[in-house]
Amino acid sequence: MSDIHELMIAVDLRDEISEPELAELSWHLGIGPQPERLSIVTEFPVVVVDDSGIPVIEDDPRPLLAGRGAAWRVGGVLCSALAPRADLARKGWSLTSRQEIHPDEFEKVGELLCWLATRAHDTHLLGDGAVGVGFLRFYEAEVPDVLKVDSGQVGWPA
Repeated sequence: MSDIHELMIAVDLRDEISEPELAELSWHLGIGPQPERLSIVTEFPVVVVDDSGIPVIEDDPRPLLAGRGAAWRVGGVLCSALAPRADLARKGWSLTSRQEIHPDEFEKVGELLCWLATRAHDTHLLGDGAVGVGFLRFYEAEVPDVLKVDSGQVGWPA
């Protein structure tokens, strides 16, 4: 049995993203190099065993939406893209990503989704005040759930 989910993000971002943020976002999408300083998702703690056999916590930054190629469980292709919007009424960026994600990754990916939600165009605002950022589907489910960010929290499944 697997806990893999299909994560589909589709969001238009306002033109309020700094060059360092854009560089970090590109890295997270797997389309740019890792910046020297991270400001969107800043900590990637992992437990490793040191030379003495003692577990220690180290920081191991990794891009969160950089999967490419054939999907392992959900079918189709994993990909990410970021493009400038040509529409003058909604100047900014368009972001799309389709990834496979395990619940162990929800926290870190959630940090990135919360950041995206604060920069999303108003067209992503839902009636309840939440921001729609995409969809999440358990790999065996036929229909995805809307993935929302509300009050700085991602509505992951229970």
